[in-house]
Amino acid sequence: MDGALAGINRLYGGFLRCLRSLDWLGPLALRIYLAPIFILSGMNKVSHIGDVAAWFGNPDWGLGLPAPLLMAWLAALTELLGGVALLLGLGVRLVALPLMFVMAVAAVTAHWQYGWSALPDQTLVMPWEWRQDLIAEAAVRKDKAVELLKEYGNYDWLTEAGNFTILKNGIEFAATYFIMLLALLFSGAGRFLSLDYWICRRCSK
Repeated sequence: MDGALAGINRLYGGFLRCLRSLDWLGPLALRIYLAPIFILSGMNKVSHIGDVAAWFGNPDWGLGLPAPLLMAWLAALTELLGGVALLLGLGVRLVALPLMFVMAVAAVTAHWQYGWSALPDQTLVMPWEWRQDLIAEAAVRKDKAVELLKEYGNYDWLTEAGNFTILKNGIEFAATYFIMLLALLFSGAGRFLSLDYWICRRCSK
């Protein structure tokens, strides 16, 4: 029995050593996933900065934020430059913080009122979803929209590229990006394929 446990421990130890040799893949995957999201979002905000500022500042159909033009530029540049930094692996722990702040602000100001889920799905409702009423309402509207499209439109053509859905616009995506950035805050950019690694290695010599 003891010999079997020792053999299992040796195998598990080898497994852990193998994982440690590849521990840079996790941070790299997070960076490659997040970087284009933030770069494209930042570029889109910069290209339409007037519209973004109007949405940020308007209390009726927007977010009602103070100093909307300043806030729009801060959000746009944080996402754009932060995304580039993630891609390069440069100052990843430092840029993770302002990007997390942007995601937290977006979740609270733009998405919180719509609950958790970004898309309504009655087959899998998270137990922490606080706007289940919107999921039910979205299902009613989706059924009606499908009915109208089938009656008056070419429904087969309209759904060739994907099924028709209703955007619920909850905090799910913002929260997911926040958690991914939190992981990068603690792990850093990872070894080998990041500027942070090579800069630290150069400075330690």
